[in-house]
Amino acid sequence: MTENVKTNKYKEISQKYGDPWIWGVYIMLVIISIIESYSASSREVAKAGLYMPLIMQCVYLGGGALLIFLLLRVDYNNITFLYLMVPVLALATVFSLIYVMKFGAIINGARRAMTVIPGVLTIQPAEFAKLSIVTLLSYIFAKSQKSRDISNKGLVFAALAVLVYGGLMIRSGLTNTLLLIAISGSMLLIGGASFKKIGILMAFFGIMFGFFVIIKSHNDQRDEAFKDTQREMQVEMPAGDGAAVTVKEGPKEVARTGTWKRRFKEWWNSDSLVYRPITAKNQQEMFSRMAQAHGGPLGKGIGQSRECSRLPLAFSDYIFSIIIEEMGLIGGLFVMLLYLSLLGRAAMIVRRSKRVLPSLLVIGMASFITFQALFHMAINVGVFPVSGQPLPLISKGGSSIGVISLAFGVMLSVSRTIANYGNKKNKGEESAIIEGLDAANPTEIPVRNVWK
Repeated sequence: MTENVKTNKYKEISQKYGDPWIWGVYIMLVIISIIESYSASSREVAKAGLYMPLIMQCVYLGGGALLIFLLLRVDYNNITFLYLMVPVLALATVFSLIYVMKFGAIINGARRAMTVIPGVLTIQPAEFAKLSIVTLLSYIFAKSQKSRDISNKGLVFAALAVLVYGGLMIRSGLTNTLLLIAISGSMLLIGGASFKKIGILMAFFGIMFGFFVIIKSHNDQRDEAFKDTQREMQVEMPAGDGAAVTVKEGPKEVARTGTWKRRFKEWWNSDSLVYRPITAKNQQEMFSRMAQAHGGPLGKGIGQSRECSRLPLAFSDYIFSIIIEEMGLIGGLFVMLLYLSLLGRAAMIVRRSKRVLPSLLVIGMASFITFQALFHMAINVGVFPVSGQPLPLISKGGSSIGVISLAFGVMLSVSRTIANYGNKKNKGEESAIIEGLDAANPTEIPVRNVWK
């Protein structure tokens, strides 16, 4: 097959189904997810049965695949799609985050989830916030383009959006807020912002984060002192037969600043892990390092994990450690390259777009997925302090898989529309959209055979 024939075939596939490279990454991640989520579910097998964890993961992935196929045929220029993905999603996310702060279910010491159907459906709004911030920033930056740069007004609105989302999410996990900042920085680059503006905005985020930590630390200390006083004043009330009444308490919300300080201190001194006894507080770090050391360069083989039955949250927050144990360092690097290739492919798609809005949507979604994966890996190998962050599409969790599937659907939809540029049968890229969102892509690099 000649080079021109291969290029035309590749473009034809892209025009119908979206970019094949993105499909390839998605399919590989789904295969790894099915294999490794089952290997890492030893702790759940005793409760749910031998095959139930695998069945549930397949159900989540099947639902995610359905979302992708539904989004694939939607043109990003569609006004209804833009309104659903930007203002409606933003409002729903903000309200759900506020609800979770007050009434959410406590998971691992923090209010993270809201129950939609008791015992059946529970969602974590923080996952949807990552998707929402990408669509919201894409809209703001596209609307505020000025001479292939982002206006000061646009930067202010973007900063406010990140602060609102970050402030609402920080109680459920510090890495979620840091992830928002990383995503916004990558989108600023694609949006054409100067390095000076990016530096000013990042410095502003740093200052505001410092103020928040100081204020929250003071409030947590005050709350802990108040709770201690209550416990001291609590008097057991005798029952009718003279026996003491014992009140069974549910999960308690833990002061997060104290947890952050402890985890940061342990991470800073992690070089001495080998000399520490395994305790309830450090067992995640200890068993995850054991799993990685046990795997070595080539791994012990699929289904041969030793630490999956001891490592807490092996099926979600620490699944990368199980991947390394079973597939070795080579397998871990392969998984990392899958995510990095997704970001690289998104950059190539961006080169082909004539408008900034689809460019920001594609690079924003790819950055969100890739940065989340890198954060997860960095936590597992000890580069970052301990924190909860699922590995996209691989970790167990309906909310995470659903959101990541939506992100893949948006990327494939936009790549399909861009591939149809100049196609007489599909004028999507050239059609008029909402006024003010037709700004030119400042990073466009017209090249020949870009779809190879």
